[in-house]
Amino acid sequence: MTDATYEVSISRYFDAPPELVYEAFTDPDQLATWFGPLAFGVPRDTVSVDARAGGHWRLTMVGKDDPDWRAPVSATFTEVVENQLLVGYEEAQGVPGLPDGTRLSLSIEFIPEGDGTRLELRQGPFSDQLREMSEVGWNQSFHKLDALLATPATFRHAPVDGGQS
Repeated sequence: MTDATYEVSISRYFDAPPELVYEAFTDPDQLATWFGPLAFGVPRDTVSVDARAGGHWRLTMVGKDDPDWRAPVSATFTEVVENQLLVGYEEAQGVPGLPDGTRLSLSIEFIPEGDGTRLELRQGPFSDQLREMSEVGWNQSFHKLDALLATPATFRHAPVDGGQS
């Protein structure tokens, strides 16, 4: 019998136009501010984004209580439509419950809805436990993204302490 795999599927409304939400995913300063579950920060110097097909999305989440707890993210984009779509994948390495080399796909759509944006995210495959952890992580990240998007643009920048706050 093979282990079952699951996909994370999240639909989330943001009270900001697609251009601003997309920019939060592709601007390294903003990404360092909001990405990662609440127990993690993302030092700005670990973030690199090349938003084009064949480009990449790289960053390292660092545990706030234990800086030795590091979780790197290294995704390759296969399709990018500015302000509309980011599609890519990451090769699993050392992920519990997944054989090394398993391709984890990621698709993020930015859909205009009223004055805001409906974000549709799909990611996987995951084991059931990892699916739940990923879902919690994304939802906590989106909580931080909501706060960033509500911040006036002149105050949106990477934290002084490199994402560790």
